[in-house]
Amino acid sequence: MNYTELYQQIQKKGSFLCVGLDTDINKIPSHLRELPEPLFEFNKAIIDATAPYCIAYKPNAAFYEADGAQGWLQLEKTVKYIKENYPEIMIILDAKRGDIGNTAGLYARAFFEKMDVDAVTLAPYMGSDSISPFLKYEGKWSVVLALTSNASAEEFETLEYNGTPLFETVIRKNISYVDEKFGDSRERLMFVVGATRPEKLAEIREYCPDNFLLVPGVGAQGGSLEEVARYGLNSHCGLIVNSSRAIIYASTGEDFAQVAGIKAKEMADDMRKLLD
Repeated sequence: MNYTELYQQIQKKGSFLCVGLDTDINKIPSHLRELPEPLFEFNKAIIDATAPYCIAYKPNAAFYEADGAQGWLQLEKTVKYIKENYPEIMIILDAKRGDIGNTAGLYARAFFEKMDVDAVTLAPYMGSDSISPFLKYEGKWSVVLALTSNASAEEFETLEYNGTPLFETVIRKNISYVDEKFGDSRERLMFVVGATRPEKLAEIREYCPDNFLLVPGVGAQGGSLEEVARYGLNSHCGLIVNSSRAIIYASTGEDFAQVAGIKAKEMADDMRKLLD
């Protein structure tokens, strides 16, 4: 999926919603836990209910890795289900990998070739070596952590380096590196900026005007969709706003999927108004 195709999906649906599949075996409805593949069955129902309203899904790898091999198989099955039934919807694997050399290359091969997701989140603090193996794949995206919404992010991300916050250095250096080595960075590079820091979005747009930003933290974490849109929208939308718990755990009863669909539609309706 390239930049234009992503924007076309946003235009078609009037939505820039990403549904986070942070599927916790301890939080899914009890009637699913006895099934052979409870994580997949939960995801399948959530996907079918929310697909009309979102342009991306973001499974968090840790929730599946925690269940060992069986959990990983259910993650792979979830990705395959989306690709076969909703191929127009982007899949962002929230893996937060960050290594160098051959190791990074093997992660890239695992996610982009074997699993065939569209994008993967990456930790940038080992430098360009940890990003470049992912950038070699046409039509795939590296989603680099920049300014996250967790409280302890300020221990590193906002520290100043030569008078510039570290997160700004991360964004500027990655854009420059990708533009020079691989061409237009908009086609391969996104950044994670938390919704709980909307005032920073305006500053970031000054030196990152065109790249898509993946914005978690709207909903259960207290981020404001309206403020995120006010400061972060660009001429091609430029935002993918993630919501996880506020949608997928809106109900713990047998109506969980139906309620998730209602919550996703509500958020998509709000987004459509902001895009008009």
